[in-house]
Amino acid sequence: MRIIGGKYRSRVLVEFNGKDVRPTADRTKESLFNILSVKSIGARVLDLFTGSGNLGLESLSRGAKEVVFNDLSKDSIAIVKRNLTALKIPVNSEEAKVYNYDALTCLDVVKGKFDIVFLDPPYALDIGRKAIEKIVKNGLLAENGVIVYERDIPFEGEVDGLVKYDERRYGKAYLTFFKGEHNE
Repeated sequence: MRIIGGKYRSRVLVEFNGKDVRPTADRTKESLFNILSVKSIGARVLDLFTGSGNLGLESLSRGAKEVVFNDLSKDSIAIVKRNLTALKIPVNSEEAKVYNYDALTCLDVVKGKFDIVFLDPPYALDIGRKAIEKIVKNGLLAENGVIVYERDIPFEGEVDGLVKYDERRYGKAYLTFFKGEHNE
């Protein structure tokens, strides 16, 4: 696993051994950031199910102002901290905040609005929709903000307050993109 673009391009990241964590594949990540384009520059990003920090670190490399990393797993948090340290990004600084909460608690704890929210929960858990609904309820999505939800099946249905404006398949993963219903 490595950073694809930006100031930390080609830096190899610490990742998990085994199959407990499924980082976003490099090809999928490259396509995702091509779709997001310049949206990361100056962005405030929430990487809610961060795993190794792959997407949040890529965002920082591509100019995000701040990334909030969150994961319930203490092992994930340790890996995120190792990756931040390797990139010489201070943990719990203005650039990178690291939380160890379950996703729904994190959404009650974080303050402010996010320009990009990455949701990549374990495929076996059905928590993504609940997280999206709580993001809307708590007013955490900035005007013109985007939620990117990665899962193993297409997203069905609607979410009050959001518009599903794109969905793409990369191998076994589907990336679903949401924006506020009043944002064009």
